[in-house]
Amino acid sequence: MTQTTALAAHSDSAPARKSAGHVIVDSLVAHGVERTYVVPGESYLDVLDGLHDSVIDTVVCRHEGGAAYMAEADGKMTPVPGVAMVTRGPGAANAHVGLHTAWQDSTPMVLFVGLIPFEHRDREAFQEFDPHAWFDSGAKRVMVLDHAERASEIVAEAMFAANSGRPGPVVVGLPEDIIKREIDATLHPPIPVATGGMTVNDWKALRDALSAAEKPLFVTGGNDWTTAGAEGLTRWLEEHHLPAAAEWRTEGTVPFDSDSYVGPIGYGRPKPTHDLLEETDLLVFVGTVPGDVITNGFLVRQDWAKKNFLVTIDPSLRGRSGPVSYQIVAKPDVFVRDLVRIDLPVKDGWKEWTARLRAQQVAFSTPTATVGDGPARMDTMMAELVKGLPADAMVTFGAGEHTNWAHRYFPTRGYASMISARNGSMGYSVPSAVAASLRYPGRRVVTIAGDGEFLMNGQELATAAQYGATPLVIVMDNQEYGTIRTHQERDYPHRVSGTQLANPDFALMAASFGGFGVRVENDAEIPAALEAARKAIDEQGRFALIHLIVEQRTKAY
Repeated sequence: MTQTTALAAHSDSAPARKSAGHVIVDSLVAHGVERTYVVPGESYLDVLDGLHDSVIDTVVCRHEGGAAYMAEADGKMTPVPGVAMVTRGPGAANAHVGLHTAWQDSTPMVLFVGLIPFEHRDREAFQEFDPHAWFDSGAKRVMVLDHAERASEIVAEAMFAANSGRPGPVVVGLPEDIIKREIDATLHPPIPVATGGMTVNDWKALRDALSAAEKPLFVTGGNDWTTAGAEGLTRWLEEHHLPAAAEWRTEGTVPFDSDSYVGPIGYGRPKPTHDLLEETDLLVFVGTVPGDVITNGFLVRQDWAKKNFLVTIDPSLRGRSGPVSYQIVAKPDVFVRDLVRIDLPVKDGWKEWTARLRAQQVAFSTPTATVGDGPARMDTMMAELVKGLPADAMVTFGAGEHTNWAHRYFPTRGYASMISARNGSMGYSVPSAVAASLRYPGRRVVTIAGDGEFLMNGQELATAAQYGATPLVIVMDNQEYGTIRTHQERDYPHRVSGTQLANPDFALMAASFGGFGVRVENDAEIPAALEAARKAIDEQGRFALIHLIVEQRTKAY
């Protein structure tokens, strides 16, 4: 064999080579990533170049906070972590709000951050920052690609870390010069995630506790479910005439219409769930733990004589408050798989207990408002809205008193039909609605935004128009930061300070972005506005916004 022939043979058998940035994109594809939300930056141009010919849908956003929120919302809707990409320094700082949301909401998410070149490090280069110093306390892992040949490995580690144990955010730093280096393009395989499950001792303990309980209550929460798991739990609860409440802002795991669903538990403690945590003699938390919000600031159900079973894959029980009678280390789906095998006779008392709670919830959640002649009212809007919703309708929202209207009335009929920010983060409504509409084209996605919250990321309506997202945006305009005003009136009565707003015409703003917008000041205008918004979405393929002017100090409950 000649030297030329030998070199040719060697070349034929050599592995393909690509830049590290392109290998990162290929690795994301191999992990099932379908979409990434980006604000571009020169620091990660090679990754953007890799996305050019990729099957991944690249959604260009208008602010890093919006991009991070969209990725976080995506992580709530699918088993694959949401992915966002931003640039160094200011871009990373702007994205931090989405990381905090993912951390407190236990959402799997990976944030890729372009960095300064490796050789410029520690010289206070333009937009330089230390990713570990910024993110170590608010992310599950922070990794920096200092060795180009580890590009695919780090993607696999990041996706694994985001999904394993209690899910959460991971940050991956990408030095500008490192991602341009050519490497072996062989991809690291995905790393399997442990799901846990019930042991014999676990199911015996749960069976005995349920058998002894007269007033048991399940509480569902978290983002670590699948539709199949949620449906399996619902069937089992209904068969056993057992009730289930929903963790704050996670309604839909047990559907709104289920005979077992008894309402949300969270800030404000809406009836009928106000007293449940103390009244029940057995609480079974699935996918979440009794934290700050559920226990009303670590005050409710703190007696260690109370019985609490906690079903979570996180053995550390991070964020837990109050008694722990038993922990089952399992993700919700595998817990349900094992739960349905338990032979558990139904008690007559359970039927009465569940029927009582369910009747209270139905009364609480059934709209009774009718269209009147006075100023526009949010209870009228909700009553008219729910009349025309399809069965698979979704709702998204951020933070504020306006969200309680959705908690009370919106019919969430399946897992992930309510997408929100449980860390109380404002500005989440529009980005999450855009992400949901892109994830489920043709599905009715409604977002309910407050006037204060809307302007924090309302510019992402430009993203909706660019990529064909068609959410229905309802902006409840009461000219104030309502939640803070409520606290203010309680602690500093009649001294309104720093909470009042003067707003633009949001309907005109929507039209300027290419959507449909309508301003509603009178109650009688609501039905026509909703119908026009639906037509714009269904017949014209545009997003729609209803700017609802309401009176101050009117609350959902």
